[in-house]
Amino acid sequence: MIEIRNVSKSLKKGWYALRDIDISINKGEFVFLTGPTGSGKSTLLRLIYMDIFPDKGEVAVVGFLSSTIKKHEIPFLRRRIGIIFQDFKLLQDKTVYENVAFALEVTGGSGRKMREKVMKALTLVGISHKRNEFPYRISGGEQQKAAIARALVREPFILLADEPTGNIDTEASMDIIKILQEINTSGTAVLMATHDVYLARKMGGRVIRLDEGRMVEW
Repeated sequence: MIEIRNVSKSLKKGWYALRDIDISINKGEFVFLTGPTGSGKSTLLRLIYMDIFPDKGEVAVVGFLSSTIKKHEIPFLRRRIGIIFQDFKLLQDKTVYENVAFALEVTGGSGRKMREKVMKALTLVGISHKRNEFPYRISGGEQQKAAIARALVREPFILLADEPTGNIDTEASMDIIKILQEINTSGTAVLMATHDVYLARKMGGRVIRLDEGRMVEW
């Protein structure tokens, strides 16, 4: 499903964010990507959704290859990937419902079917009762749940979560992880980046550790 083959990526001349990375992620897996700040976690996620491209090696995501994908094909790839960020990236002038619906509207979604999908996603993460609130009127944990619902509404084959618990308290963090585990149980693969290796070990599942751009531990 995702193959990262002998990938290296420099972000500044002479400085490599990633070196010689080989990773395979299969359908339905839950994988923690761990390592300290600056270890290359976010760079790896950006390579997967092809925001950037490797200097060496190949990234293959559900049939799309980093070496051959055309610019106009990238949006089609991203429609199959759900992306969750640490800072939520919600539109502050739209309600929770409107933020989630927007993910479908940009691809032509409308009508009753769209409304059903939005409510299903909001119900799954437990904030359907907050659908008419604006992001600034709900807690950080609830904002992250809204961001997860927005990522889920297009029924992606994998969720990429970049430090999804970084801006919320411990109790809300565990709630978010439980939601991600439930999503994974339903068949969606999850790749979660976190600097907290102890949290990853505690939750179980597969752990990939990066340090200074190199894969040092599985």
